Amino acid sequence: MRILPMYPKEITEKDVKNSWLYYYIVAEMGISYERLQALGFTTGILPILQKLYPDPEDLKLAIKRHLVFYNTEAVFGAPINGIVIAMEEQKAKGADIDDDTITGIKTGLMGPMAGIGDSIDWATLKPIIFGLAVTLSANGSILGAFFLLLLPIIQIVVGRKLAAYGYRAGQASIREILQSGHIRMLITGASTLGLFMMGALSSTYVKLSTPLQFSFGEQNKPFVLQQVIDNIVPGILPLLAVFGIYWWLVKRNQNFTIIMILIVAISIIGALLGIF
Repeated sequence: MRILPMYPKEITEKDVKNSWLYYYIVAEMGISYERLQALGFTTGILPILQKLYPDPEDLKLAIKRHLVFYNTEAVFGAPINGIVIAMEEQKAKGADIDDDTITGIKTGLMGPMAGIGDSIDWATLKPIIFGLAVTLSANGSILGAFFLLLLPIIQIVVGRKLAAYGYRAGQASIREILQSGHIRMLITGASTLGLFMMGALSSTYVKLSTPLQFSFGEQNKPFVLQQVIDNIVPGILPLLAVFGIYWWLVKRNQNFTIIMILIVAISIIGALLGIF
């Protein structure tokens, strides 16, 4: 009986998008200091590798080369998934692509793409969506709870498109994008929008005033400190509170539990002393 040769199956953009979605779901599972997201990345790309390498030995080697250290922002790092799949596909078809080349592309792109993703996705998009959700919830709207789902929905839509783009574009196009000024403009614009939103939310929902007042003689009206402050610089106390928290985050630590304890402690002490 003649044994038929095994050929890699064709990869479609749907396969690429589904592979990224699987990675998006499991990226933060099985993390270790040695490999971080490597297990999640390998799990996500495994269905692709099974299509490309029908030979069990080739499949083992493919899995092994992706179980090395890997860490990036899952959504805006999606083009890396597409690029790697494109390279694996060419390698399976006989192209002269060694393991170090594939690993080098992943290592070289994971840092820049993580910087982009962290700036846009987590430092801008998440605070805006969560801030609007808090606003709706504070006004008694049940939509506030469901508004939070907007973040993963946007992430999934963007991530799937970026993964497919990376698959089509290949590594050269991604490097051109990183070297152009468009990414920097996008990050600057997103950061500016985030600052506007945080400023608007802070001015609306951070409430701080003082009941302090002083009397200078029975015939004179009491000197109300809050009225004087409002006449000179309205809203200065909430602004100082926001700046104080920001200073603590930058200069001290980013332990939010400690920050909440400090806020509660200062509020209670200030209320007992009649300052706030």
